[in-house]
Amino acid sequence: MQPEVVEALQRTNFSVVDGVIVAVYLGLSLLIGIAVKKYARDMTAYIGADRKIGTWLGVATMLGTEMGLVTVMYNAQKGFAGGFASFHIALIAGVSTLLIGLSGFIVVPLREAGVLTIPEYYEKRFDRKTRVLGGVILAFAGILNMGLFLKVGAMFIVGATGLSAEGWALPAVMITLLILVLVYTALGGMISVILTDYVQFVVMSVGLVVATVLAITTLGWENIFATVENLMGEGGFNPVAKDSDFGWSYVAWMIVTAGLISCAVWPTAVSRALTMESTAAVKKQYAISSISFTIRFLIPMFWGICALVYIVATPEGADLKPLFLPADEGAAPAISNLYAMPVFMGRLLPPVLLGVVTAAMIAAFMSTHDSYFLCWSSVITQDIVAPLKKKPFSEAARIRLTRLIIFVIGAYVLAWGLFYKGGDDIWDYMAVTGAIYFNGALAVLAGGAYWKRASRTGAFAALIAGSTAIFGMEPVRKIVAPGLSGAQVGLLSVVASFLFLVVFSLLCPDKERKAASPDPESP
Repeated sequence: MQPEVVEALQRTNFSVVDGVIVAVYLGLSLLIGIAVKKYARDMTAYIGADRKIGTWLGVATMLGTEMGLVTVMYNAQKGFAGGFASFHIALIAGVSTLLIGLSGFIVVPLREAGVLTIPEYYEKRFDRKTRVLGGVILAFAGILNMGLFLKVGAMFIVGATGLSAEGWALPAVMITLLILVLVYTALGGMISVILTDYVQFVVMSVGLVVATVLAITTLGWENIFATVENLMGEGGFNPVAKDSDFGWSYVAWMIVTAGLISCAVWPTAVSRALTMESTAAVKKQYAISSISFTIRFLIPMFWGICALVYIVATPEGADLKPLFLPADEGAAPAISNLYAMPVFMGRLLPPVLLGVVTAAMIAAFMSTHDSYFLCWSSVITQDIVAPLKKKPFSEAARIRLTRLIIFVIGAYVLAWGLFYKGGDDIWDYMAVTGAIYFNGALAVLAGGAYWKRASRTGAFAALIAGSTAIFGMEPVRKIVAPGLSGAQVGLLSVVASFLFLVVFSLLCPDKERKAASPDPESP
């Protein structure tokens, strides 16, 4: 890396005091995990928090989980590249979550079934083979989906603190963060996750509000809008304009992913519904969370837009323009625009405040990783290993295995983050990898809950059809479908899932329908 690039990226207000603030916060999170270890006595407590989570705690921890640092980073990347047109994703997410809350679509039948995981519902409604296949696809897609979380989170810390973007700094930050999250998640399970997510929600909320107000005050509303208009034209405001980075197929794909899937089918969000004290609390939680689901997209996207304006339209950011937006085709390749927002924050925020916001972002990082680690490991234990075991599987053995799998997933996340070289935006990568699971799951859950004739064969076929979304990953797509975008492949896959469910259910009906048994303890 050239000396002028290093110097530009190291111009940050991050100080020793900021480092102390971050260290104290990380230590607090670790202590929480150790303190609640004694309450993880069985799998219901370990992965379901004894189903005793109230509405407001559920709302706070859902935001803590779903607004992870990777969420902040990929949305900032979208805002930096797409301008205000990217806000359509936030609008879709908020409206969809509100509709799920008002209707209880999918999440209420899941809570009524008394299950701990989504594949467990597959067995109650269909059969064990569907549960195992669903568990395998879910674990594969989910673990692949979070493969870049660690690297992207570490990139924020490197950018905000002025550490070197090359060499030892990025791997060192990745390893440190990973160890912390693994320890307190493996020790305390969902109880640890809920408590730390609540603390992270409070810290993160303060950081989001303060940083946003300061960005607006520094750059000015008129300057922000005028710069986006000058750079992007109508495409910077209208996602379906001719010069937009998005288009109709992308908007339709967002209705599926950022809308239905992110709140009603994605396991880390649904896991909160399964821990709620009643179905009424589930619906209320989702209705209120529609605000936070909008915010988790909107504010980071706005930060990305502000980073673009800072780099293009202010004297203080002029040294960054040739690094992120080189005008000369013969110049060095542009630095990843994922660094734009954290570098902007490192220069915008004064000492102490920068430490609080950095701690908030690390809070966001940890709140996502702990839930994801616990979710995927519990699926492997509960929905793949346990159903295939012929001998009884004790609660203690399940918890030990779940903890072991958490560490194995952690090792994968570290390796994948260091070596994967795909070129998709992070959000597009996550949407496509997640679709390997959720395209089939959406069809199976909707069909299982609301169509009496949905059969075991139809569900099995729908899960397989949904997994074809893997062809949308950039390295695979270049080989098998070079003429399609990831969004187009995803849309085709979700249509195929519903088609397979209907066709195979009609061709191969069940002799007698297996209904999901309601939880006798559920109100």
